[in-house]
Parts: sequence; C-alpha cells; structure tokens
Amino acid sequence: MSSQVEISGYDPQWAEEYMREQRKIVEALKDVCVGIEHIGSTSVPNLGAKPIIDIMVGVEELASLQSEHRERLQGFQYEYVHKPDFPERAFFRRGEWGAGTHHLHIYTYKGEHWENHLLFRDYLKAHPDSLRAYDTLKKDLAYQFKYDRAAYTEAKGPFIRKVIERAKLERYRQGQMNS
Repeated sequence: MSSQVEISGYDPQWAEEYMREQRKIVEALKDVCVGIEHIGSTSVPNLGAKPIIDIMVGVEELASLQSEHRERLQGFQYEYVHKPDFPERAFFRRGEWGAGTHHLHIYTYKGEHWENHLLFRDYLKAHPDSLRAYDTLKKDLAYQFKYDRAAYTEAKGPFIRKVIERAKLERYRQGQMNS
C-alpha cells in the first residue's frame, strides 16, 4: 500500500483480519479494554475502502492507558502516534507512515466518539442507498485527492456528519416508538 489514496473493492478477508487482530489487542489491553469493534469502511460489507483495518477499543478513561499497554501493543507492531489535534483518542498504527495496514483508535467506551463510529457503520449496513452514495463519494474523492490523504479525509466529513445525524434521528424515533 502507498501513501496515495486508493480505494479497493470490498474484501471479506478484512473481517477475518479484524478477528485475528482483535484477539491480540484484547490480550494486550485486557486490564483496560471494555469493548472492541471493527469500524471504518473495511467493516461494512460491499463498501470500497483503503485497505486499512480500523479497530476501535473502548476504555473507561484514556488516562488508564499506561506505558505497559503501549509496550504490549508495540509487541504486536502497533506504534503509538501522538495526535495532539485529537485529545479524545489514543492512536496506534501498524505499518509505515502513509502505508499503515491497521489503525487502532482508543476512545472512552460509549462516549460520543465511540457512539458516532458505531452509528455511522451500522447506518451504512442498514441503508443500501447511503452505502452506495458513500462508496461513490469515496471513489470520486480518491480520484480528486489522490496524493492528499488529509484533504480526502476532510472532504468526506460533511457526508459522514450528515449520516450520523440521520442515524441519531432514526435511533431517537425508534426509541419513541418503543416507549
């Protein structure tokens, strides 16, 4: 994989790769991990993606991550990447910069960021029209921003936020009908 933005067709092996990594990560973080999920485009069947496995771990609080946890993850080739622009997340990458194969995002379990990732993923799985629209958008943006991953990611933002808002509204309406 290169630092270029390249979208691959969906590959069922991504789910299998997540399962292999899940076991290692849970072992490394067993004393702080309270949830783990496959997120991002590789977690959504029939969605094209950059072939990077995104994994989200939930912890009670980010401060519970200690140097021993980083060392255990390093044993599985997960490198801690300090991201001061995202204080709500601890981020680890497996693979070289610009050519990572796995991204590990650690958030507060059931916090806003945790919930938004799940809402987005699950909404795409349940709404084929939104999935197709996102797939088309990603391919168009990959062509437009082939050599600028940051711009590619930023350009997806409005669509992602709109889907999350729809998902929240849908969840609210379902809650109203069930009460």
